[in-house]
Amino acid sequence: MPEVITADTSCLIIFDKIGRSDLLKSLYGKISITKEIEKEFGLHLPDWIVVQNHDNNSSQLILEQTLDKGEASAIALALKYPNCSVILDDLKARKIASSLNLRIIGTLGIMLKAKQKGIISDLKPLIAELQNPIFIFPVQLLIHY
Repeated sequence: MPEVITADTSCLIIFDKIGRSDLLKSLYGKISITKEIEKEFGLHLPDWIVVQNHDNNSSQLILEQTLDKGEASAIALALKYPNCSVILDDLKARKIASSLNLRIIGTLGIMLKAKQKGIISDLKPLIAELQNPIFIFPVQLLIHY
C-alpha cells in the first residue's frame, strides 16, 4: 500500500501564497485532507488533493480539546492509515501527532526534501518569500521542520 500523506491547512496556505503548491504534488503525488481543512483553506483544490472522511469522530472530539478543528481532523485522518505521514507546522499539534506515533513533516521540511530530491535548486528564494512583509504567516512558526 502506498504511503498516505495528510496535511493541515497551514502548509496548503503557505505553498499557495508563495505559488509553489507544485512542490507538494512533485514530492507526494497525492495529498489527503478532510472537509474541515478544505473549508479552512477556502480555495479551489487541485485534483491531486483528495478530500476524505476519517470516520474517527471520537478521536476528532478528543483532539479538539487541545487543537483546532483542522489540525485535529488531519491527525484523525492520519490515524486511519498505517504508514501515514502528516504535514503539520503547529508545535502543539506536532507533539500530539508524535505521541501517537505518526510521522510528521513541516513546511520547511518539505522545502528541504524538495531541494534534496533536486526539485528545487535553492531554498533561499523560498525562505525569502516567506519573510516577505506582505506574507502574513510568520516564518518563526515553521522552525520545527
